[in-house]
Amino acid sequence: MSLAGDRLPGSGLFSRRINRAPSRILATIVPWISVALLSLVPLSPIIASAPVVPPLAFMLLVSWQLLRPGLLPVWAGFPLGLIDDLYSGQPFGSAMFLWSVTMIVMDMVDDWARWRGFWQDWMVASLAFASYLALAMAIAALAGGPFDLSLIVPQLLLSLIMFPLFTRIVAVLDMLRRARVKVVG
Repeated sequence: MSLAGDRLPGSGLFSRRINRAPSRILATIVPWISVALLSLVPLSPIIASAPVVPPLAFMLLVSWQLLRPGLLPVWAGFPLGLIDDLYSGQPFGSAMFLWSVTMIVMDMVDDWARWRGFWQDWMVASLAFASYLALAMAIAALAGGPFDLSLIVPQLLLSLIMFPLFTRIVAVLDMLRRARVKVVG
């Protein structure tokens, strides 16, 4: 039977992609906006008697850097840390310093270990999370806060458990970042 004039099943699946290209603006701002929005989590109405919420914005920053190395420049830790400092309640400048150092160290790790798997990324992220939480507590203790490493154990365990979830979130955001939305020609 002839299908003259009829469209084949599935022929419209790729018709929207032919004349489309990824938006350069969307590709640039998605990582920045996603990390900045997670820095606003301390404004949520969740009240806890102990620090149990892990540093979500820092976790997303590390996930972006591990899954898409080179997407964020090395200096991105400074402005994103500034945004986090404004809302986190930590002493001002601690996130700027720690995020900048983290970006520099992760760039060095990326240069050193070209081929990594998921388990190596999880190990690097675990070291980054543990170091960040311990150093953030030390900086807070210098500003007059308590220094008790047992306080960061729930945050550390949650951040280690949630790392695969954050890699999935970054993968979905990366698909959004590369979506073909701009009409060409």
